Amino acid sequence: MENLKEIVKPFYTELLTANSLERVAEVIDTLIADNFQHINTAETHDKAQFKEHIPGVLKLIPDMKTEIQEMLVADGNRVIVRSIVTGKPRGNFFGVETDGTKQFSVMAIDVHTIENNQITKIYHLEEWTTAFRQLQS
Repeated sequence: MENLKEIVKPFYTELLTANSLERVAEVIDTLIADNFQHINTAETHDKAQFKEHIPGVLKLIPDMKTEIQEMLVADGNRVIVRSIVTGKPRGNFFGVETDGTKQFSVMAIDVHTIENNQITKIYHLEEWTTAFRQLQS
């Protein structure tokens, strides 16, 4: 069971952090399966779309940090992660103009499915309305 957590951990420590912009493609190719799906209520991204999306996020939030708060293994091949995402965005952040002077801090919940030592699926939810309030105050 610990092995599943070790497979998922670099998703946060090596990918969803500000220091990973130059390594995005390499990290994704290592961690993410070819049949990957990144799912929220509004949309699903495949591996290629996810690979294009993450650099934009890291450029918009150049100091982004994602800290794992809790990891749970469930159903044999799923890892549930509760994390805190912080950063000071610079630019248009979901319709809010930002200049890098205000920080947000939000909780995120992700459910990862692991197959053959790679992440095949992530259901995710972030508290973006909380970030909007923090950035507008």
